[in-house]
Amino acid sequence: MTRHPELLWQADIPELPAPTRGKVRDVFDLGERLLIVATDRISAYDHNLRPGIPGKGKILNLLSNVWFARLTDLVPNHLVATDVDDFPAVLQPHADQLRDRAVVVDKADVVPYECVARGYLAGSGYRDYLATGAVCGVALPPGLERASRLPEPIFTPATKAQEGHDQNVSFEVMANDIGTELATRLRDLTLDLYRRGAELAAQGGLILADTKFELGFIDGELHLVDEVLTPDSSRYWDPELWQPGTEPDSFDKQYVRNWLDDSGWDHESPPPELSEEVVAGTLARYREAYERLV
Repeated sequence: MTRHPELLWQADIPELPAPTRGKVRDVFDLGERLLIVATDRISAYDHNLRPGIPGKGKILNLLSNVWFARLTDLVPNHLVATDVDDFPAVLQPHADQLRDRAVVVDKADVVPYECVARGYLAGSGYRDYLATGAVCGVALPPGLERASRLPEPIFTPATKAQEGHDQNVSFEVMANDIGTELATRLRDLTLDLYRRGAELAAQGGLILADTKFELGFIDGELHLVDEVLTPDSSRYWDPELWQPGTEPDSFDKQYVRNWLDDSGWDHESPPPELSEEVVAGTLARYREAYERLV
């Protein structure tokens, strides 16, 4: 297989304490702030897949930064510096590694729930609807099909799992945990952010089917944190391919999941190495989403 010298599997900065490594991001503690690095790792079915997707991390990081700027009138965000030249001196020897794929952010007391908005019936929401006629306790009209547009966007929170998958919960469960006032505020803000994102995505020729936000408090004020409206946190569809009754391919790693399913992999043993064709095809989908949205 061809190796890509520009691929960053993980960030290494010996001058700093060892980072927390998530599925995609490496997070370094800078004291009062954090350095978040978007690597080129890609995961599916809770497995990291080799060799990664070269440049994917830069696309996700740059796209998030664009969206953060587009949403500041609705909610502030945690960004402190997005240009590597503005990073602390200790990071300057690693500028080439960090450029376009890292940000310095304020630390936040993150709300322990994913704030999910859905405008269409897809994924776990569709499965929930088939079983109960509702999504996270939100009753929906009968007779909806997979990928149907909902009468209005709905808020469907989920617990934040450290490992495995987040668990969908009702608004009432969330409100009982964090208080009705904060839960209501999060619900209203999430729906406002979704509507803004869907409107701007439509201008770029994409349907924003659903998305998730992370929110937290910095100095007592609610902020948008982590990533925002990227193909990793959102389900984007091509409107020309959207047809209720079938779920269109999304501009994310669904292409990789489909390839894994077709490979006969059992989802338990070590996964097969991604082919050059799959790497290129996945990167092309991320690039197209970026170009349409930006």
